[in-house]
Amino acid sequence: MEIRNAVAGTLESGDIMVQIAPAETEGLHIDLDSSVAAQFGKQIRRVIEETLTGLGVENAQVKAVDKGALDCTIRARVTAAAVRATGKDVWK
Repeated sequence: MEIRNAVAGTLESGDIMVQIAPAETEGLHIDLDSSVAAQFGKQIRRVIEETLTGLGVENAQVKAVDKGALDCTIRARVTAAAVRATGKDVWK
């Protein structure tokens, strides 16, 4: 699956900005910047990875800047970024 650069989300409180780019190597490479990474970093990464693999994205570089987003918001932002990056419409 071809990946282009794409972004979704904001840096507002309670949100997360997700940037997806083509990966230089195979796999999902997640770079997470979050003030709550010590407590919730593992869960945030899991939600990002599960959402992308569920959409068929297996190779991508992901940069996520979290500002306290809930899991549902993380899924929504990752989905929006993946749709923009792949051109695959998951809402049909």
